[in-house]
Amino acid sequence: MPHGPQEPVVPRTTAQVVDGVGPRLRALRAHRDVTLAALSEQTGVSVSTLSRLESGQRKPTLELLLPLARAYQVPLDDLVGAPQTGDPRVHMKPEVHGGRVVVPLTKRTGGVRSFKQLFPPNEPGGEPSLKTHEGYEWLYVLSGRLRLVLGEHDLDLGPGEVAEFDTHTPHWIGNVTDSVTEVLCLYGPQGERAHVRSRPTR
Repeated sequence: MPHGPQEPVVPRTTAQVVDGVGPRLRALRAHRDVTLAALSEQTGVSVSTLSRLESGQRKPTLELLLPLARAYQVPLDDLVGAPQTGDPRVHMKPEVHGGRVVVPLTKRTGGVRSFKQLFPPNEPGGEPSLKTHEGYEWLYVLSGRLRLVLGEHDLDLGPGEVAEFDTHTPHWIGNVTDSVTEVLCLYGPQGERAHVRSRPTR
């Protein structure tokens, strides 16, 4: 069925984007069912400032929007409704931590975050040194082999195998093989974990 001519997309001006922040913040807070008082306690921004920000009487600034983005766990661009750049690709910037390459797969500033990790051969070297920290971790081996020392357990994980654990448990993760190991990781810094809604029948 033929379609009629489409309306041209009219880009919004900076002023229009800024004017739309207040209603967007008010709708987001209502959707999350959060009071101004609770949001103020979480962000450190006064109730009066939050109210004026939502009503458009206070112009949004980075100092105000960044704590709100963290509180709502959304990217800053989503919070302000920034116009699309026209490039649909997600540009992931690899980071190097302790010799391993870490590729963030989400832009969330809080809650459960996902990463792809590349463990170089025999990394880290030396005897396992078990550590503990806040959080909950879920690991899925994509390729190669991963050694996980978890409390009293010493596990050898291969492709398709999964491990999940509370990071308060003493643990050590490493690649003791001669080839790169690729791992998909979900990490909840405050102990959040993935919620399984269904499980395969035996």
